[in-house]
Amino acid sequence: MADTMQFDLVSPERRLASVQAREVRIPGADGDLTAMPGHAPLITTLRPGILRIVKADGASDDYAVTGGFAEISAAGTTLLAEEALHVSEVTPAIVKGFVARAEESLRAAKEGGNQDLVDDAAKLLADMVAIGDHIGIS
Repeated sequence: MADTMQFDLVSPERRLASVQAREVRIPGADGDLTAMPGHAPLITTLRPGILRIVKADGASDDYAVTGGFAEISAAGTTLLAEEALHVSEVTPAIVKGFVARAEESLRAAKEGGNQDLVDDAAKLLADMVAIGDHIGIS
């Protein structure tokens, strides 16, 4: 088995990363997972969180993602993010915007009265707050 795999991270605006990686830690909607070379094929949705890429040289890069999809195979992983920013680009204003949009989703879900949507919106809000907490922006 190879020590590295191809990893690509893209958002609608741009390609954020295209590197050889040892592992990619993914905030999956059904739980966090780590993709490595030789991984069984899998497609999963993402929840908002921090994506960590451990590159071939052992250095790591972290990205804040707001959702999307990941396609994992033995040869590589491609992540299509709704929004993604390198953590160095995340400012308090950006986190505030993430949280404000999630709060609006929660408010709208409560007005709609569907408890499943309320639960999903509350989880979204918690995930957006956790992104800021993880990188030291509250």
